[in-house]
Amino acid sequence: MDASVTFKIEDGVAYIALNRAPVFNSFNREMALLLQDILDDCALNNAVRAIVLTGNGKAFCAGQDLKEVTSPELNPGFKKILEEHYNPIILKIRKINKPIIAAVNGVAAGAGANIALACDVVVAHEQAKFIQAFSKIGLIPDSGGTFFLPRLVGFQKASALAMLGDTISAKEAERLGMIYACLDADVYEDTVTRLAGKLAKMPTRALALIKATLNASLTNSLEAQLALESKNQIKAAQTEDYTEGVTAFIEKRKPVFKGK
Repeated sequence: MDASVTFKIEDGVAYIALNRAPVFNSFNREMALLLQDILDDCALNNAVRAIVLTGNGKAFCAGQDLKEVTSPELNPGFKKILEEHYNPIILKIRKINKPIIAAVNGVAAGAGANIALACDVVVAHEQAKFIQAFSKIGLIPDSGGTFFLPRLVGFQKASALAMLGDTISAKEAERLGMIYACLDADVYEDTVTRLAGKLAKMPTRALALIKATLNASLTNSLEAQLALESKNQIKAAQTEDYTEGVTAFIEKRKPVFKGK
């Protein structure tokens, strides 16, 4: 039986793919826990300097597998699903000291949409769609949806998307600022590989500090954020990559960062 999440490392990039294509990569407990384990492995593996999260088949992720939650034998219950499946995934995505690209290859609905939006860079195939599908079955957005979506598109738009459950095209998602880029079909795969490769060759510790500082900006006051910028800039200036970057600039050559 194939693993519910596939994983490989190429040229400093970890490629993680949700792999339940017959059910549009909807989450069951096995897949949620396996994804967490893989993210933990990536966090500890120095060979990984960037991560791509995508889906195999036609969908990125359709959210929760409803057959699981309606099965008397399999249903973990919503408390366990949120506290042991989705919430840890979102926290791992935001806390991992490496950039994560969500490469949304198809529909991203419910928790699938919000897991994508929690990533650092979100790109989508031109045929991809984003749906806050929760209200259609009497639920509320979870997996960080009520946190990230208003910050990406504004309170009013997020409220409408959450309540109405509109289907948003990749092109519209880019226009709204929900994602970084909508990619034409003929350049989608090459662009994802290029972006991931670029991030993998950048100063990894600086990218981690950027991520941590942006995380804090979601709740900090201006004064607290300025203080954190100062603290983290000092840390960045003490890295080998900073020295290499400045030296390369002075020598008018391309820097070779080592992630140190």
